[in-house]
Amino acid sequence: MKFFIDTANLAQIKEANDLGILDGVTTNPSLMAKEGIKGTEAVMQHYKTICEIVPNGDISAEVISTDFDGIIAEGKKLAAIHKNIVVKVPMIKDGIKAIKWFTDNGIKTNCTLIFSAGQAILAAKAGATYVSPFIGRIDDSGWDGVDLIAQIANIYSIQGFKTEILAASIRNALHIIKCAEAGADVCTCPLDSILGLLKHPLTDIGLAKFLEDAKKFA
Repeated sequence: MKFFIDTANLAQIKEANDLGILDGVTTNPSLMAKEGIKGTEAVMQHYKTICEIVPNGDISAEVISTDFDGIIAEGKKLAAIHKNIVVKVPMIKDGIKAIKWFTDNGIKTNCTLIFSAGQAILAAKAGATYVSPFIGRIDDSGWDGVDLIAQIANIYSIQGFKTEILAASIRNALHIIKCAEAGADVCTCPLDSILGLLKHPLTDIGLAKFLEDAKKFA
């Protein structure tokens, strides 16, 4: 399973990349705004900087248009920033049409705001590179987001779809593990969730014991 970090914070991206396990980055307008990135030119430059930090990973850059022509125009500009840009398109009617156009023209896409298997099927049929089911938000609505990952993975396997399942809206380290078990191809999450995988109390206890014993030989 690939690991993407879901942020526009450059320091966090660098920290995750330095771990040696980072495969890409996902962002959205909300994450950009959180970092104080405003204006088209500033956003475009920020995406370029992210691509320079993670030169070998896919970087999802989201459009804000909701009509076909607007999505295409934005997507072409985003794709021109760097060869690793993946145009992030919302799961709407014109979004599906745009994903098909991007696919036919060699531009990678990430269909975002996926909340059902039916939506995931449409995105795959249009040729999306990735689909992003938002499992945390599904959990918030009283359903099981990880179950949706498993359902999509099963359908894609049966039907032979090549679209990768990018589990999004990850809330904790356990979500990552559950998504891996359910068949997600990619997991995108905050840095804290990735670092959470490092932690276990028995590891801390064992290391403390090793270090204490090592002092006897000093």
